[in-house]
Amino acid sequence: MGMWNPVMGGQTFSNGRGARSWSIWLAILVLLVSAGSPAAVFANEAERAFGATLSAKDRRTFESYTSAKAFHELMSDEYWADVEEKRKGRRAKRKSDTPMTSKDYVDRFPPTYSGPELPEALAKRWAAFLAQREKDGTAPPAPRPLPGLQDFLAHAKEQYGYVPERIDEREFKRRYAHEALRLGLTKEQVVRVYALETSGLGTADMVAGIHPITKKGKPISSAIGYAQLLAANTTSELVKHGADFIARLEAKADRAADERDRARLKQKAKILAKMLKSAKSIPNEWDNHVAWSKTARGLGIHAINLDGDIGPWLQVIKLDGLRELAAKKGRERLSGAEIELMNLAGPATGLEMMTDVGRRAPTPNFFARGAYWRNTIVRGKTAEELLVALDKRMDDNIKNQGAITFAEVFDEVARERQAAR
Repeated sequence: MGMWNPVMGGQTFSNGRGARSWSIWLAILVLLVSAGSPAAVFANEAERAFGATLSAKDRRTFESYTSAKAFHELMSDEYWADVEEKRKGRRAKRKSDTPMTSKDYVDRFPPTYSGPELPEALAKRWAAFLAQREKDGTAPPAPRPLPGLQDFLAHAKEQYGYVPERIDEREFKRRYAHEALRLGLTKEQVVRVYALETSGLGTADMVAGIHPITKKGKPISSAIGYAQLLAANTTSELVKHGADFIARLEAKADRAADERDRARLKQKAKILAKMLKSAKSIPNEWDNHVAWSKTARGLGIHAINLDGDIGPWLQVIKLDGLRELAAKKGRERLSGAEIELMNLAGPATGLEMMTDVGRRAPTPNFFARGAYWRNTIVRGKTAEELLVALDKRMDDNIKNQGAITFAEVFDEVARERQAAR
């Protein structure tokens, strides 16, 4: 029936392990043997329904395409299962403080699809068929769009009676720079992270996937702000530092000369205390924070990144936490790219990627399957090559106006701090 031959098609497979390898090869064998069976060739009902509308020639072409795709998915599943197995082993080694070796990493990249593609006319028919099924309601429902800025604001108001206090963009940068310098972060570190995360254009309310200037696009994650904190990051940092944030708001209220400012800050401190209590109602573990961040209460907390009094503290203290962790592990000085690596891959994983053995490992070892494919800068590189790419991207983006302004603001704040000494 025109079944694509995976060997002749150029796909390769290696490093299978135990029962998993036997199961994958058994599945491949089933695919090959069942090539003559119309019911078995197609992976789902949509493919079967479309295949039934085709001529014998087009059906064979479509079968070859879907079989090749199915084989590729099997290879990909096996590859990522191997990656996860290695990752679990490394987690155990990290806990016992055992050094990693090259054998702890998958030494290849994900398999690439090298099978046949559909001819243009048939591809258009297939796309139109799927579109019609979605229109008719016979296709599975499309995934719900990810929450964005308006969702964070709506949940904040609904769950906590909170509306973040928005301030001028330059003033937000000033407060951010002041907080960074107070904690010992450098202009180079912060501005280069900003340049990478926001293309050097970002605004305090920038959500990943939304262009900060045109405001076009769709959210691709809950990441927001200059450091692109995820909603789970916001919950985690609030649990760690929320009591200090509340104390700072109350102290700021006590210093306020204007009664309205005093009342506003006191009320904000009360709302933040309510959020902190809510965040502490779940176990203080990352997986719980991730799950919590998808709820109305978790998404509402995420809105504090937008607040002129809280947002700069929150985002900077997240970056400073990366610096502190690196210092504990013997890395006293971090470049902007190295901080960004920890921000992108996760603190402990980022540090692992900077070790001699980690630098040589392919990046799939350090990212979940979906994250690897979403982050174009990550794909097809070793950890060392990713660091180089991050630096290059920063060099390019730091020339954009937002980054230029941020650097100017840093210099202004540094001069003011020096004069005040």
